[in-house]
Amino acid sequence: MPRRGHQDIRNDEAALVTLAGEGRAEAARISNVAGGVAAELGIAQDLTAAAFFDLDNTMMRGASVFYFAQGLAARNFFPAGALASIAWQQLRFRVGGKELSPEEIRTSREQALSFVAGRSTRQFVELGEVIYDELMAERIWSETLALAQIHIEAGQRVWLVTATPVELATIIARRLGLTGALGTVAETVDGVYTGRLVGDILHGAAKAKAVRALAIREGLDLQLCTAYSDSANDIPMLSMVGTAVAVNPDPDLRETARAQGWEIQEFRTRRKAAKIGVPSVLGIGVAAGAVAAGLAYHRRPRD
Repeated sequence: MPRRGHQDIRNDEAALVTLAGEGRAEAARISNVAGGVAAELGIAQDLTAAAFFDLDNTMMRGASVFYFAQGLAARNFFPAGALASIAWQQLRFRVGGKELSPEEIRTSREQALSFVAGRSTRQFVELGEVIYDELMAERIWSETLALAQIHIEAGQRVWLVTATPVELATIIARRLGLTGALGTVAETVDGVYTGRLVGDILHGAAKAKAVRALAIREGLDLQLCTAYSDSANDIPMLSMVGTAVAVNPDPDLRETARAQGWEIQEFRTRRKAAKIGVPSVLGIGVAAGAVAAGLAYHRRPRD
């Protein structure tokens, strides 16, 4: 290897300083965005107030269940064809900027439950921790997380409220420093999943019901609480709190938010990367690549 001269080292140091400066500038931008939103929302310290954040496309870019399924597929948990189906749903979600219908979500969750039936909850949680680091951590919206942190610093409790399995949602909430998570509960017997649900999928009206029950249990005043979501499916939850915020909203939620006078925050257009919700060859290629990778893995000869 050729020896590096003093000029090379100085160039490297200059590059590091530039990168550090860009990092500080991005952090300052995110802080300013969150601070501006917080001022508009009037977030104040109050122990009877709390914040509820949807997960998919609100706190995280894309669908958490897809990333988890991708991680499971890489570990040979289910057939490659199933990954193709999940990837197609994820592509629709990212390109269309709109969640699946309640019936599509129900079908997707039933499919997912069939994959975990007979598996231990401990294994599920252990894999969730690893897959979060591999595929999810880098997809957290920094601006949304900054908003959550402002609520926390004001002494308010902050929950994720999502149709994602509660075990995975709890991992994400803990990693983000949030109070906790409400999620879909899968039935277990002796620490093993049965493949059935306990209650409803936490979606739509079920989210609002769960939030109301939590508010009663925790002594919260819902009129002092704030809810954040990207989807019109969460209008029941957004309508029950004093402050509703549409984050990266789908078209139906954007229309409702404007009609109701709710705050609208669009973080997607503030990034240099391609916007989520804009059809592109790149977006299609990424989803197709994920499917191809899964298929290639399953065709690979075993040792």
